[in-house]
Amino acid sequence: MKKISVNVFGTRGFPLVQGGVEKHCECLYPLMTHSCRITVFRRKPYVRSSGEQYAPVRFVDLPSTRIRGWETACHSLLCTVYSLFRRPDIVHIHNIGPALFSPLLKLAGLKVLLTYHSPNYEHKKWNFVARNILKLSEKIALTASDAVIFVSEAQREKFSPRIQAKSCYIPNGIRPPELTGATDCLQARGIRKNRYILAVGRITPEKGFDYLVNAFREAAPENCQLVIAGGVEGESAYFTALQKSVSGCDNIIFTGYAYGKLLAQLYSHAALFVLPSYNEGMPLVLLEAMSYGLAILASDIPANRAVNLPAAACFAAGDEKELAARIRQTMCVCGETPERIDYRMPDSFNWTHIARQTVDVYRKMMSMENGE
Repeated sequence: MKKISVNVFGTRGFPLVQGGVEKHCECLYPLMTHSCRITVFRRKPYVRSSGEQYAPVRFVDLPSTRIRGWETACHSLLCTVYSLFRRPDIVHIHNIGPALFSPLLKLAGLKVLLTYHSPNYEHKKWNFVARNILKLSEKIALTASDAVIFVSEAQREKFSPRIQAKSCYIPNGIRPPELTGATDCLQARGIRKNRYILAVGRITPEKGFDYLVNAFREAAPENCQLVIAGGVEGESAYFTALQKSVSGCDNIIFTGYAYGKLLAQLYSHAALFVLPSYNEGMPLVLLEAMSYGLAILASDIPANRAVNLPAAACFAAGDEKELAARIRQTMCVCGETPERIDYRMPDSFNWTHIARQTVDVYRKMMSMENGE
Protein backbone atom coordinates (compact mmCIF):
# COMPACT_ATOMS: atom_id res chain seq x y z
CA MET A 1 0.00 0.00 0.00
CA LYS A 2 1.30 3.44 -0.97
CA LYS A 3 2.38 5.55 1.98
CA ILE A 4 0.39 8.73 2.64
CA SER A 5 2.57 11.84 2.41
CA VAL A 6 1.90 14.29 5.25
CA ASN A 7 3.31 17.76 5.91
CA VAL A 8 3.07 18.84 9.55
CA PHE A 9 3.29 22.36 10.96
CA GLY A 10 2.05 24.36 13.93
CA THR A 11 4.77 22.99 16.23
CA ARG A 12 8.08 24.65 17.01
CA GLY A 13 9.62 21.23 16.45
CA PHE A 14 11.24 18.43 18.40
CA PRO A 15 13.23 17.06 20.17
CA LEU A 16 14.27 19.20 23.16
CA VAL A 17 11.66 21.89 22.52
CA GLN A 18 9.31 22.85 25.34
CA GLY A 19 5.56 22.82 24.84
CA GLY A 20 2.48 20.59 24.83
CA VAL A 21 2.05 20.61 21.05
CA GLU A 22 5.76 19.87 20.66
CA LYS A 23 5.58 16.85 22.97
CA HIS A 24 2.38 15.69 21.26
CA CYS A 25 4.12 15.69 17.87
CA GLU A 26 7.27 14.08 19.27
CA CYS A 27 5.30 11.17 20.70
CA LEU A 28 2.90 10.76 17.76
CA TYR A 29 4.69 10.98 14.43
CA PRO A 30 7.53 8.45 14.92
CA LEU A 31 4.79 5.83 15.45
CA MET A 32 3.19 6.59 12.07
CA THR A 33 6.09 6.16 9.66
CA HIS A 34 5.14 2.57 8.78
CA SER A 35 2.16 3.89 6.78
CA CYS A 36 2.98 7.57 6.24
CA ARG A 37 5.81 9.71 4.90
CA ILE A 38 5.97 12.38 7.59
CA THR A 39 7.59 15.78 7.06
CA VAL A 40 7.67 18.01 10.15
CA PHE A 41 8.44 21.72 9.76
CA ARG A 42 10.51 23.14 12.59
CA ARG A 43 11.29 26.75 13.52
CA LYS A 44 15.03 27.35 13.20
CA PRO A 45 15.50 29.42 16.39
CA TYR A 46 14.28 26.45 18.47
CA VAL A 47 16.20 23.64 16.76
CA ARG A 48 18.66 22.01 19.19
CA SER A 49 19.10 18.61 17.56
CA SER A 50 19.22 17.06 14.11
CA GLY A 51 16.52 14.66 15.25
CA GLU A 52 18.27 11.69 13.63
CA GLN A 53 16.88 9.39 16.32
CA TYR A 54 13.40 9.97 14.90
CA ALA A 55 14.19 8.78 11.36
CA PRO A 56 12.43 8.19 9.02
CA VAL A 57 10.51 11.32 10.14
CA ARG A 58 11.87 14.09 7.89
CA PHE A 59 12.53 17.56 9.28
CA VAL A 60 12.46 20.79 7.29
CA ASP A 61 13.85 23.73 9.28
CA LEU A 62 12.49 27.08 8.10
CA PRO A 63 13.26 30.61 9.34
CA SER A 64 11.14 32.09 12.09
CA THR A 65 11.16 35.20 14.23
CA ARG A 66 10.70 34.95 17.99
CA ILE A 67 8.62 38.12 18.13
CA ARG A 68 5.38 37.33 19.94
CA GLY A 69 2.39 37.64 17.65
CA TRP A 70 4.50 37.29 14.50
CA GLU A 71 6.37 34.04 15.09
CA THR A 72 3.50 31.68 14.27
CA ALA A 73 2.15 33.67 11.34
CA CYS A 74 5.52 34.06 9.61
CA HIS A 75 6.50 30.41 9.98
CA SER A 76 3.05 29.14 9.00
CA LEU A 77 3.09 31.22 5.80
CA LEU A 78 6.44 29.70 4.81
CA CYS A 79 5.15 26.19 5.59
CA THR A 80 2.04 26.87 3.52
CA VAL A 81 4.05 28.05 0.51
CA TYR A 82 6.40 25.07 0.80
CA SER A 83 3.41 22.70 0.87
CA LEU A 84 1.84 24.39 -2.16
CA PHE A 85 4.93 23.49 -4.20
CA ARG A 86 5.55 20.01 -2.71
CA ARG A 87 1.86 18.99 -2.76
CA PRO A 88 1.65 16.28 -0.08
CA ASP A 89 -1.47 14.13 0.22
CA ILE A 90 -2.41 15.83 3.50
CA VAL A 91 -1.32 18.95 5.37
CA HIS A 92 -1.72 18.39 9.12
CA ILE A 93 -1.84 21.69 11.05
CA HIS A 94 -1.65 21.88 14.83
CA ASN A 95 -3.77 24.56 16.49
CA ILE A 96 -5.82 27.45 15.19
CA GLY A 97 -3.16 30.19 14.85
CA PRO A 98 -0.96 28.27 12.37
CA ALA A 99 -4.06 27.45 10.26
CA LEU A 100 -4.63 31.08 9.26
CA PHE A 101 -3.48 30.39 5.69
CA SER A 102 -5.30 27.08 5.25
CA PRO A 103 -7.67 28.52 2.59
CA LEU A 104 -4.63 28.84 0.29
CA LEU A 105 -4.02 25.11 0.67
CA LYS A 106 -7.65 24.38 -0.11
CA LEU A 107 -7.61 26.60 -3.20
CA ALA A 108 -4.67 24.53 -4.42
CA GLY A 109 -6.68 21.33 -3.97
CA LEU A 110 -4.79 20.00 -0.95
CA LYS A 111 -6.38 18.08 1.92
CA VAL A 112 -6.15 19.86 5.29
CA LEU A 113 -6.44 18.28 8.74
CA LEU A 114 -6.56 20.49 11.83
CA THR A 115 -5.74 19.28 15.33
CA TYR A 116 -7.45 21.67 17.72
CA HIS A 117 -5.41 21.75 20.94
CA SER A 118 -6.80 24.79 22.76
CA PRO A 119 -8.58 28.12 22.27
CA ASN A 120 -5.39 30.21 22.41
CA TYR A 121 -7.32 33.49 22.50
CA GLU A 122 -8.29 32.73 26.12
CA HIS A 123 -4.67 33.10 27.23
CA LYS A 124 -3.99 36.21 29.28
CA LYS A 125 -0.86 37.15 27.35
CA TRP A 126 -2.78 38.26 24.24
CA ASN A 127 -4.11 41.79 23.83
CA PHE A 128 -7.47 42.69 22.28
CA VAL A 129 -6.18 42.75 18.69
CA ALA A 130 -4.29 39.45 19.00
CA ARG A 131 -7.28 37.71 20.61
CA ASN A 132 -9.56 38.75 17.78
CA ILE A 133 -7.05 37.67 15.14
CA LEU A 134 -6.90 34.25 16.83
CA LYS A 135 -10.71 34.05 16.90
CA LEU A 136 -10.76 34.85 13.19
CA SER A 137 -8.10 32.22 12.60
CA GLU A 138 -10.20 29.69 14.51
CA LYS A 139 -13.19 30.38 12.25
CA ILE A 140 -11.03 30.11 9.12
CA ALA A 141 -9.30 26.94 10.33
CA LEU A 142 -12.49 25.11 11.25
CA THR A 143 -14.23 26.14 8.02
CA ALA A 144 -11.36 25.37 5.63
CA SER A 145 -10.28 22.04 7.14
CA ASP A 146 -11.49 18.80 5.61
CA ALA A 147 -11.35 17.14 9.01
CA VAL A 148 -10.69 18.19 12.60
CA ILE A 149 -9.21 16.30 15.54
CA PHE A 150 -10.04 17.67 18.99
CA VAL A 151 -7.83 16.60 21.89
CA SER A 152 -10.63 17.68 24.24
CA GLU A 153 -14.19 16.38 23.94
CA ALA A 154 -15.42 19.42 25.89
CA GLN A 155 -13.96 21.76 23.24
CA ARG A 156 -15.51 19.72 20.42
CA GLU A 157 -18.95 19.99 21.98
CA LYS A 158 -18.78 23.81 21.89
CA PHE A 159 -19.00 23.93 18.11
CA SER A 160 -21.85 23.58 15.64
CA PRO A 161 -23.17 20.22 14.38
CA ARG A 162 -21.55 21.02 11.02
CA ILE A 163 -18.09 21.17 12.62
CA GLN A 164 -18.76 18.16 14.82
CA ALA A 165 -19.81 16.14 11.77
CA LYS A 166 -16.34 16.39 10.25
CA SER A 167 -14.45 16.05 13.52
CA CYS A 168 -13.48 13.40 16.04
CA TYR A 169 -12.05 13.25 19.55
CA ILE A 170 -8.55 11.82 19.92
CA PRO A 171 -6.90 12.78 23.25
CA ASN A 172 -3.27 13.32 24.08
CA GLY A 173 -1.38 10.32 25.37
CA ILE A 174 1.30 9.29 27.81
CA ARG A 175 4.52 7.37 27.50
CA PRO A 176 5.35 4.69 30.08
CA PRO A 177 6.82 6.37 33.19
CA GLU A 178 10.60 6.30 33.63
CA LEU A 179 10.56 5.59 37.35
CA THR A 180 14.01 5.95 38.85
CA GLY A 181 15.64 5.73 42.24
CA ALA A 182 18.41 8.14 41.19
CA THR A 183 18.43 11.59 42.78
CA ASP A 184 21.67 13.15 41.52
CA CYS A 185 19.85 15.78 39.40
CA LEU A 186 17.71 16.73 42.40
CA GLN A 187 20.66 16.94 44.78
CA ALA A 188 22.51 19.21 42.36
CA ARG A 189 19.63 21.69 42.66
CA GLY A 190 19.10 21.34 46.41
CA ILE A 191 15.79 19.47 46.01
CA ARG A 192 14.87 17.06 48.83
CA LYS A 193 13.50 13.67 47.80
CA ASN A 194 9.80 13.07 48.68
CA ARG A 195 9.47 16.51 50.33
CA TYR A 196 8.54 18.76 47.46
CA ILE A 197 5.48 19.85 45.52
CA LEU A 198 6.00 19.72 41.76
CA ALA A 199 4.51 21.92 39.04
CA VAL A 200 5.53 21.53 35.39
CA GLY A 201 4.85 23.83 32.44
CA ARG A 202 5.96 26.80 30.43
CA ILE A 203 6.24 29.94 32.60
CA THR A 204 3.26 31.91 31.27
CA PRO A 205 0.37 33.70 33.03
CA GLU A 206 -2.31 31.18 32.00
CA LYS A 207 -0.47 28.45 33.92
CA GLY A 208 -1.29 30.16 37.24
CA PHE A 209 2.13 29.78 38.84
CA ASP A 210 1.78 33.15 40.56
CA TYR A 211 -1.17 32.12 42.71
CA LEU A 212 0.41 28.69 43.28
CA VAL A 213 3.44 30.46 44.78
CA ASN A 214 1.16 32.57 47.00
CA ALA A 215 -0.86 29.53 48.09
CA PHE A 216 2.32 27.58 48.92
CA ARG A 217 3.68 30.43 51.03
CA GLU A 218 0.36 30.72 52.87
CA ALA A 219 0.16 26.97 53.48
CA ALA A 220 3.82 26.88 54.63
CA PRO A 221 4.05 23.09 54.84
CA GLU A 222 6.88 22.11 57.19
CA ASN A 223 10.21 21.19 55.57
CA CYS A 224 8.58 21.22 52.16
CA GLN A 225 9.74 22.76 48.89
CA LEU A 226 7.89 24.00 45.81
CA VAL A 227 9.62 23.06 42.56
CA ILE A 228 8.46 24.71 39.32
CA ALA A 229 9.92 23.04 36.24
CA GLY A 230 9.50 25.08 33.09
CA GLY A 231 11.29 27.38 30.71
CA VAL A 232 10.69 31.02 29.84
CA GLU A 233 10.23 32.15 26.25
CA GLY A 234 8.12 35.22 25.55
CA GLU A 235 6.95 35.91 29.11
CA SER A 236 10.13 37.21 30.73
CA ALA A 237 8.27 40.01 32.55
CA TYR A 238 5.95 37.48 34.18
CA PHE A 239 8.89 35.31 35.24
CA THR A 240 10.75 38.34 36.60
CA ALA A 241 7.72 39.22 38.71
CA LEU A 242 7.55 35.63 39.96
CA GLN A 243 11.21 35.69 40.94
CA LYS A 244 10.78 38.97 42.82
CA SER A 245 7.78 37.55 44.70
CA VAL A 246 9.89 34.66 46.04
CA SER A 247 12.99 36.70 46.82
CA GLY A 248 14.55 35.31 49.97
CA CYS A 249 12.52 32.07 49.87
CA ASP A 250 14.98 29.22 49.54
CA ASN A 251 12.17 26.64 49.59
CA ILE A 252 10.85 27.69 46.14
CA ILE A 253 13.00 26.45 43.25
CA PHE A 254 12.78 27.15 39.51
CA THR A 255 14.61 24.46 37.55
CA GLY A 256 14.13 25.86 34.04
CA TYR A 257 12.98 23.61 31.19
CA ALA A 258 13.21 20.01 32.43
CA TYR A 259 13.54 16.91 30.27
CA GLY A 260 15.27 13.53 30.26
CA LYS A 261 16.88 12.43 33.53
CA LEU A 262 15.92 15.57 35.45
CA LEU A 263 12.24 15.34 34.53
CA ALA A 264 12.12 11.61 35.33
CA GLN A 265 13.66 12.24 38.75
CA LEU A 266 11.30 15.14 39.46
CA TYR A 267 8.24 12.98 38.76
CA SER A 268 9.67 9.93 40.53
CA HIS A 269 10.30 11.62 43.88
CA ALA A 270 7.60 14.32 44.22
CA ALA A 271 5.16 14.22 47.12
CA LEU A 272 2.43 16.11 45.27
CA PHE A 273 1.80 17.42 41.76
CA VAL A 274 -0.12 20.68 41.27
CA LEU A 275 -1.54 21.99 37.99
CA PRO A 276 -3.01 25.47 38.64
CA SER A 277 -3.76 26.42 35.00
CA TYR A 278 -6.58 28.72 33.96
CA ASN A 279 -6.61 27.25 30.43
CA GLU A 280 -5.51 23.94 28.94
CA GLY A 281 -6.24 21.89 25.85
CA MET A 282 -5.45 18.37 27.08
CA PRO A 283 -2.67 18.73 29.67
CA LEU A 284 0.15 16.30 28.92
CA VAL A 285 1.92 17.13 32.19
CA LEU A 286 -1.17 16.05 34.13
CA LEU A 287 -1.24 12.73 32.27
CA GLU A 288 2.48 12.32 32.99
CA ALA A 289 1.96 12.95 36.71
CA MET A 290 -0.85 10.38 36.75
CA SER A 291 1.37 7.81 35.00
CA TYR A 292 3.88 8.21 37.86
CA GLY A 293 1.11 7.68 40.41
CA LEU A 294 1.49 11.08 42.06
CA ALA A 295 -1.05 12.63 44.37
CA ILE A 296 -2.58 15.48 42.35
CA LEU A 297 -4.28 18.83 42.85
CA ALA A 298 -5.59 20.39 39.61
CA SER A 299 -7.65 23.44 38.79
CA ASP A 300 -11.29 22.65 38.12
CA ILE A 301 -11.37 23.39 34.38
CA PRO A 302 -12.90 21.18 31.63
CA ALA A 303 -9.56 19.94 30.30
CA ASN A 304 -8.45 18.73 33.73
CA ARG A 305 -11.81 17.13 34.53
CA ALA A 306 -11.63 15.20 31.24
CA VAL A 307 -8.99 12.79 32.60
CA ASN A 308 -11.43 11.56 35.28
CA LEU A 309 -9.60 12.83 38.31
CA PRO A 310 -11.47 12.29 41.58
CA ALA A 311 -13.48 15.33 42.66
CA ALA A 312 -11.29 15.72 45.75
CA ALA A 313 -8.30 16.42 43.48
CA CYS A 314 -9.84 19.57 41.97
CA PHE A 315 -9.92 23.16 43.25
CA ALA A 316 -11.32 26.40 41.84
CA ALA A 317 -8.91 27.96 39.35
CA GLY A 318 -7.31 31.10 40.80
CA ASP A 319 -8.51 30.46 44.37
CA GLU A 320 -5.37 30.89 46.48
CA LYS A 321 -7.16 30.23 49.78
CA GLU A 322 -8.66 26.93 48.66
CA LEU A 323 -5.40 25.79 47.08
CA ALA A 324 -3.46 26.68 50.24
CA ALA A 325 -5.88 24.67 52.36
CA ARG A 326 -5.66 21.67 50.02
CA ILE A 327 -1.85 21.80 50.00
CA ARG A 328 -1.77 21.97 53.78
CA GLN A 329 -4.16 19.04 54.08
CA THR A 330 -2.38 16.87 51.50
CA MET A 331 1.16 17.48 52.74
CA CYS A 332 0.17 16.77 56.35
CA VAL A 333 -0.63 13.17 55.45
CA CYS A 334 2.47 12.61 53.29
CA GLY A 335 4.99 10.31 54.90
CA GLU A 336 8.68 9.88 54.22
CA THR A 337 7.72 7.76 51.19
CA PRO A 338 4.50 9.17 49.69
CA GLU A 339 1.92 6.60 48.65
CA ARG A 340 1.52 6.16 44.89
CA ILE A 341 -1.88 5.99 43.21
CA ASP A 342 -2.95 3.62 40.44
CA TYR A 343 -5.10 5.78 38.16
CA ARG A 344 -5.78 2.88 35.74
CA MET A 345 -5.22 4.93 32.61
CA PRO A 346 -7.43 3.73 29.71
CA ASP A 347 -6.08 2.63 26.31
CA SER A 348 -7.37 5.89 24.80
CA PHE A 349 -4.30 7.60 26.31
CA ASN A 350 -1.88 5.12 24.72
CA TRP A 351 0.23 6.75 21.98
CA THR A 352 0.20 3.63 19.79
CA HIS A 353 -3.59 3.64 19.91
CA ILE A 354 -3.65 7.38 19.18
CA ALA A 355 -1.29 6.96 16.20
CA ARG A 356 -3.54 4.23 14.79
CA GLN A 357 -6.61 6.47 15.14
CA THR A 358 -4.80 9.37 13.43
CA VAL A 359 -3.78 7.17 10.48
CA ASP A 360 -7.43 6.08 10.22
CA VAL A 361 -8.40 9.77 9.88
CA TYR A 362 -5.82 10.17 7.10
CA ARG A 363 -7.18 7.14 5.26
CA LYS A 364 -10.72 8.37 5.57
CA MET A 365 -9.67 11.71 4.10
CA MET A 366 -7.96 9.93 1.20
CA SER A 367 -10.95 7.69 0.55
CA MET A 368 -13.22 10.78 0.42
CA GLU A 369 -10.92 12.19 -2.26
CA ASN A 370 -11.17 8.96 -4.26
CA GLY A 371 -14.94 8.90 -3.95
CA GLU A 372 -15.00 5.62 -2.01
